[in-house]
Amino acid sequence: MTDSLKVALAQLNPKVGDVAGNLAKVRAARAEAAKQGADLMVCSELVLAGYFPEDLVLKPAFQQRCREAVEALRADTMDGGPALFVTAPWREEEKLYNAIICLDKGEIVGKRFKVDLPNYGVFDDKRVFTPGPMPGPLVFNGVRIGVPICEDVWTPDVVECIAETGGEILLVPNGSPYEFGKTDVRVQLGVQRVVESGLPFAYVNQVGGQDEVVYDGGSFVLGADRALKAQLASFREQIATVEFRRGQKGWECQPGHIAPELSDIESIYQAMMLGLRDYVNKTGFPSVVIGLSGGVDSALTAAVAADALGLSRVNTIMMPSPYTSAHSLEDAKACAQAIGIEYEIVSIEPAMEAFRKMLLPLFGNRKEDVTEENIQSRARGVTLMAVSNKLGSMVVTTGNKSEMAMGYATLYGDMCGGFNVLKDVYKTTVFELCKWRNAHLPDGALGNKGMVIPERIITKPPSAELRPDQKDEDSLPPYPVLDAILRGLIERDLSAEELAKEGFDDATVKRIWRLLEGAEYKRRQAPPGVKITSRLISKERRYPIVNGFRG
Repeated sequence: MTDSLKVALAQLNPKVGDVAGNLAKVRAARAEAAKQGADLMVCSELVLAGYFPEDLVLKPAFQQRCREAVEALRADTMDGGPALFVTAPWREEEKLYNAIICLDKGEIVGKRFKVDLPNYGVFDDKRVFTPGPMPGPLVFNGVRIGVPICEDVWTPDVVECIAETGGEILLVPNGSPYEFGKTDVRVQLGVQRVVESGLPFAYVNQVGGQDEVVYDGGSFVLGADRALKAQLASFREQIATVEFRRGQKGWECQPGHIAPELSDIESIYQAMMLGLRDYVNKTGFPSVVIGLSGGVDSALTAAVAADALGLSRVNTIMMPSPYTSAHSLEDAKACAQAIGIEYEIVSIEPAMEAFRKMLLPLFGNRKEDVTEENIQSRARGVTLMAVSNKLGSMVVTTGNKSEMAMGYATLYGDMCGGFNVLKDVYKTTVFELCKWRNAHLPDGALGNKGMVIPERIITKPPSAELRPDQKDEDSLPPYPVLDAILRGLIERDLSAEELAKEGFDDATVKRIWRLLEGAEYKRRQAPPGVKITSRLISKERRYPIVNGFRG
């Protein structure tokens, strides 16, 4: 029996499906944990598979590859180094579990399976895994360690079972996605479990981007007295060792380093950076290309891309039409120069004229309308995709959440691309992010310090510039009003009547609701983008396209 236990928290960035690469990460982390004097290392949820593997985890060959990785790590522990609490999908008695496995001295000392399988938001655990039995603690060096997995600590039952069966310390592997304001929620959740159990609590979270989800790390340790004892950095990989000591009242964690907390707006920017960086790098694109319009959305997208990938990997193209203002041309060029990225101009006027002539026999003397506006947007989409095909760059689209919610976007036009950094960012937040970025160089950013988005881009009235003197507010309410209504409809799931009672104009709310519902078919065809809010309007808001309900 020991009176001291040094635990390395491995906050890693695995890649879904890359079992060999993830195994190498765990091995490198274990080597670092050994240098730090750790007795054992605990990883985040499903670290060998990558989280979340979706239906990939149902493939027998993939399950076997993960099992072989566990066996390789089991053999590694014969070297006398730190024991491993490693996580992987695990098939046993014809059932597939989300498992944590204790490896020490060349043996599988024990394993436990996730009990509470989430089936909401971005999670589909119940689709692929079998819930495990209620778990008692694992015993390591005479210490009874509870290992509830992620969702198992969002309700009290599993931790209560561990405490009642003699658990002394809680080590919790997690795959908890970022969303605005969630850091405090996790800590308060941990405090609840500590209060109920009286046990110290270590929360080990994944970091990195996976499709539309970003995992923000921020792993932390709470003492039995509920005090924050240690906290890892957000949005980056880190291995940190904390020491638990046995005292007269049980086990307690010694104070460690507490990483500074990010402001709300910085956390959003960091999530966008990490989401784009990992999407581009993990899918193997060498660079990105962005249509730079002289507007605020494309300017912010370009700034994030430069910060995430580096200046040399970001290309921008201004594609003017006869309706493009002189100040948009000036602003786009000034923005590219301020950021320090490549900038080209390709006029779409010849394409517009070609389509006009080509469609004249069909359209005849019908007056111009949204059809011709959409042709402009689609000409730009074709141009960007041609560049993507020829040069290998991934197209990054620039529509924000306000526009995507309203259908204020063109299928096969400005929605054309591989990823959208602003997909879950409301327009009012776009302005906040621009101002914040001009005043701050984010930690880990590869871009330039100082003002990268010219002030006029932020202050001028937003416009698609698809017809003379067009302004967004010609067809939409002012963005502060629009975004408040959308937050009510999307994140809070309120009815039009409930929002009207909060003081919003009833006719405006009902019009916004109709536009939101009517644009579902567009959003189904939109590229993936970074989850920021509590309800991403694709993966987390799944409404039928054919929908006769009128609320």
